[in-house]
Amino acid sequence: MSSAVTNSVSSLVQSLGEIPPEAVVFGYSEAMQALRDRLAKIAAANVPVLIHGESGTGKDIIARLVHSLSPWKSGPFVKVNCPAIPGTLLESELFGYERGAFTGAYGSKPGRVEMAHRGSLFLDEISELDMPLQSKLLQLLQDGQFCRIGAQADKKVEVRIVCATNRRLEDEIENGTFRQDLFYRINVVNLYMPPLRERRGDIATLVEYFLEHYNRKYNCKARPVTPELMEVLQKYHWPGNIRELENLIKRYVILGTEDVISADLQPRDSDLLSPDINFDGPISLKKLTRQATRALERKIILKVLHNHHWNRKQAARTLNISYRALLYKIRDAGLPPNRAKKEAAKTQVAAD
Repeated sequence: MSSAVTNSVSSLVQSLGEIPPEAVVFGYSEAMQALRDRLAKIAAANVPVLIHGESGTGKDIIARLVHSLSPWKSGPFVKVNCPAIPGTLLESELFGYERGAFTGAYGSKPGRVEMAHRGSLFLDEISELDMPLQSKLLQLLQDGQFCRIGAQADKKVEVRIVCATNRRLEDEIENGTFRQDLFYRINVVNLYMPPLRERRGDIATLVEYFLEHYNRKYNCKARPVTPELMEVLQKYHWPGNIRELENLIKRYVILGTEDVISADLQPRDSDLLSPDINFDGPISLKKLTRQATRALERKIILKVLHNHHWNRKQAARTLNISYRALLYKIRDAGLPPNRAKKEAAKTQVAAD
């Protein structure tokens, strides 16, 4: 990234508190570095941008960076969350209306498109637009003109369109729910936001940032997470991406215990039942099944013991087995035999 763009990012961080520093936004993964370079090239060009990726990956932040690194950064940045506005109201919200256009329209009102004049209009989750609105948006992209509801004449605006979606629009086109010509209009330049599981090397940086941010915001003094918990965070599959990580750290800062994080980081069933298989020779299905069952049983027992603060009698009642059977299983699984080993087991729970 050029020094001019880097300086712009720094000044942006100072003026907009909701956007993290450059090192946090882009991290160090190859995919995010490619995104940063692409962003630097397209920021100054007044062309539509399509940002695609899973929910929670930070598409909103990238849209704001596209605007704030462009020549139109002094203009407004207007966001429209398409799924949050009912379809019957979205047209008037986007394009505005004239007095008397419908019952209750006692005066004229500009829409979000008009409000974004000489700035950027961010359409989040654009796949949620119904077909008639897609047609009006296509007209705006083609000639920069739109028409308020109930108006007789078109209005002209200068606005950059930035769109985001967590769906594959090519599939929506095949399903008949998205216009192909509109797709070509908004997809002049596309930016892909990789999921957090594809940029695990950035997790430590994100954790450190969120920890500092929410300690300051809530006037708390939560400690840095332990290396054991960081290892768990690195292995987790993150279905909610960065948003999920942010919420976990926020909860940790407020409640002050790592248990509130580790309790939400349960492995997927596919992770629990995924023994290492050597395909170089014969495979014993019975042996692999036995190994997977023992590993799963060990993890369940360890979790229950931890939840009962290593009270083995309560754990046996929860597991609906005898106290003697639990002692045997603890010994057979190689788990710590008594309360004195509780802290070691607690660390092991986080590592598992």
